[in-house]
This record gives sequence, structure tokens and C-alpha cells, in this order.
Amino acid sequence: MAAHVALAACLYVLLTLVRAPTVWGVGRRPDGSNPWAHFEPRISHNLSNQFEWPVIFYVGCMILLIQHETGRLAVTLAWVFVGGRLLHSYVQITTTNIRLRGLVFTVNFVAVLGLWAVALLNILKGL
Repeated sequence: MAAHVALAACLYVLLTLVRAPTVWGVGRRPDGSNPWAHFEPRISHNLSNQFEWPVIFYVGCMILLIQHETGRLAVTLAWVFVGGRLLHSYVQITTTNIRLRGLVFTVNFVAVLGLWAVALLNILKGL
């Protein structure tokens, strides 16, 4: 979870940097335009994405922590999710390839479903 928080923090810093020419005038082109303007909406949208499906990841992780579930499968799925979020951010910010972005998102989606499956199986075992 801390790795994902670090990703979100990095995205905030990146968004601030690409907005600097517009907001502060730092790094403007001679004509006054922002050389990074085309990245700003992509970073902003990606940052918004960090507060959608990842919320389900956090809840699943908290359930697993309460269950004292730190097994290899749960930890691997969590790292797959974080790695997938990094890749998703890269694809969303640097390309317009929606199909690739969808494939990468699917990795994140399946990893979180796997985390929840581990949590639910632990609950069922306890019944």
C-alpha cells in the first residue's frame, strides 16, 4: 500500500511540474506556451484513477492484515497490483493506446480480485 501511495505522490509532483510553465511561468516557451501542456490532462486523469479501483485494493489489503494474512500469494498479488499501476500510469501518460491501457488495467483488476478471493477464503475457512 505504501508503494501505491508513493506512486500517487510522484504523480502529484509530476502534475505540479508540468503545470509550472502555465501557473508560475517557469519553463515557458518563447511564445509563452507550456511545452508540457499535452501531458497535463493525461497526468490529471491518471491521478484521478489512483482513487478509483485502488480503493478496493486498500480495503482488501486491510482485511488481509486484520486476518494476519501475509502469505506469499497475497503479497505477490499486492506487488502485481502495484507494478500494474506503475505500468498503467506510464501507458496512460505517455501514449494514447487505449487497448494497451485496458490490458494493463486488467492485470490490476485481476490482482485485486485475487486478493479479495484470498480474504474471502480465509473467512470461509473460519466458519
